[in-house]
Amino acid sequence: MKYFSTNNPAHKVSLAEAVIKGLAPDNGLYMPERIPVLPVELIEKMSEMTFREIGYAVIGALFSEDLSEKQIHELVDHTLTFDAPLVKVEEDVYSLELFHGPTLAFKDFGARFCSKLMSMLVSERSQKVRVLVATSGDTGSAVANGFLGVDGVEVIILFPKGKVSPLQEMQFTTLGQNITALEVDGVFDDCQTLVKQAFLDQELNQKLLLTSANSINIARWIPQCLYYFYAYSRLPKNGKKVVFAVPSGNFGNIGAGILAQRMGLLIDHFVAATNVNKVVPEYLNGFPFQAKPSVPTVSNSMDVGNPSNFPRLQALYSGDERLFREKVKGYFYTDSQTVEAIRAVKPKGYTLDPHGAVGYLGLKDFMESNYGYVGVFLETAHPGKFRDVVEEALGEKLVLPERLAAFLKGEKKVFPIGNSFGEFKGFLEGLVS
Repeated sequence: MKYFSTNNPAHKVSLAEAVIKGLAPDNGLYMPERIPVLPVELIEKMSEMTFREIGYAVIGALFSEDLSEKQIHELVDHTLTFDAPLVKVEEDVYSLELFHGPTLAFKDFGARFCSKLMSMLVSERSQKVRVLVATSGDTGSAVANGFLGVDGVEVIILFPKGKVSPLQEMQFTTLGQNITALEVDGVFDDCQTLVKQAFLDQELNQKLLLTSANSINIARWIPQCLYYFYAYSRLPKNGKKVVFAVPSGNFGNIGAGILAQRMGLLIDHFVAATNVNKVVPEYLNGFPFQAKPSVPTVSNSMDVGNPSNFPRLQALYSGDERLFREKVKGYFYTDSQTVEAIRAVKPKGYTLDPHGAVGYLGLKDFMESNYGYVGVFLETAHPGKFRDVVEEALGEKLVLPERLAAFLKGEKKVFPIGNSFGEFKGFLEGLVS
């Protein structure tokens, strides 16, 4: 299987190069040249299969040309060590809980897969790999914990000063070992720009082997399709059409869902739900795509003004804007609407985090004007990770899971930098001096 750049379909590379380089030299994202379609019989049988068995089938279809069956099983076994339960919130509305992993966020799935695959691919190389990660919250903690202690890999995490929740920050600034945290004087988009500039700097890349573990990396992005297959297999459909609502920031998560759909999963529609960083919902509602400066919100992991994975969404629909806008509906919500949703759902016996709240609102708005659907919204992080927002909304204290509370006991260590590429490049060059 070859992987092409979204900026130049003629540029194709192997799986190893796509994973280790992360970003194409023309700044494009890598995509598989073919998307395998699973047999209908297999998808129907998934209701009787375990999560891991589903994983073997899906990852096998995507990677069997490059990895052995043993490697595929090792990858899936390393990734799927925790559940992703489907929880009924109200009639025809279900939450897909993706926060049962080590850092209590959906990105644990992709980060664990990426770290395992990367270690397989770099084991024969003598040069240390430097993983550059921009984070608005959960990516940093998931990647840091996924790669902690991996031989031959050093992780450098860039996060915007004062714009990540305190608990999220403690999850990646207290680990030490092969994890370094850079506190950037700017917003998430500045962090993301610095990472992309580093990948495109030829002088820097001659000195260092750089890669990414953001969702721009194919190894972080693809495995997220697994929980869509799993959720669909457990969803009581009762003859109704299926819609998934995805709280979206960089748009990798919803892209993985569309990948699953392209592989044969019978999802009728997707809802792209965002906060006031609404460039994609505006596009889906007929406006040209226009990147904008990001705006801070209570759902900070979605504070992205120039979503990196947007070209992947276009590629998944083969550049067909009409089909893209027909199959993906966009909605956006203010902080006050988000907080009110947390309050409104609590009496139903369910506690939302701010991102899940945005997904829930998008799903409800879609279902109000589209009949005959059963819907799933993605609850992407444990509400305890956004304790201040949730506790203020509900007027009550949250009990943190022990593994989340444990991060608060660590000692924070960060390196402050500005948002200029020259300063960041100097820091990276210092790693080899």
